[in-house]
Amino acid sequence: MHAIIKSGGKQYCVDPNDIIKVEKLELKKGSPLEISEVLMIKNGDKITSGSPFISGAVVKAEVLEQKRSKSITVFKKKRRHNYRRKHGHKQDETVIKVLDILVDETSIVSNSKKAKKPSDTSEKNKRKKEAKVKNTSSSKKDKEVKRLTKKKLLKRSNSQWHIKKLVVVLETAAIPLEED
Repeated sequence: MHAIIKSGGKQYCVDPNDIIKVEKLELKKGSPLEISEVLMIKNGDKITSGSPFISGAVVKAEVLEQKRSKSITVFKKKRRHNYRRKHGHKQDETVIKVLDILVDETSIVSNSKKAKKPSDTSEKNKRKKEAKVKNTSSSKKDKEVKRLTKKKLLKRSNSQWHIKKLVVVLETAAIPLEED
């Protein structure tokens, strides 16, 4: 489920437990926040949109911190007039955590959790094991050795000692060398 909210003249797509940075709000750390400017809500396949806002829809959030953004450099210059101005700027912002999305005082989060079926963990474990087997069967060195041909080996190294050593490595790996 998603909700598109408006805060500080900007629109944000939020989910429950999302942490977002919005324009500065005059609230203290830890204080609750209700955003009633909800433009759209998507719950599964059902999409509800307002004109401009959905009546009765509220996004509950909590203020995590008040901070300033990264510093940006504002540089002005006019050529051939020896005009250069350099200024820095940091925007005040509020970091909030979305707790819940409510429509007519009913939580969408709790309704969607009931609708979801418990996932099968055995399938996930099988996928992880298959991925590990694939990763261990082929290493980077084996792949590079397979790509090399005798001609490339001769081009890459200058001394005969390196060529002999690579040929021995290829023969012990039981990889047939391609003739060009």
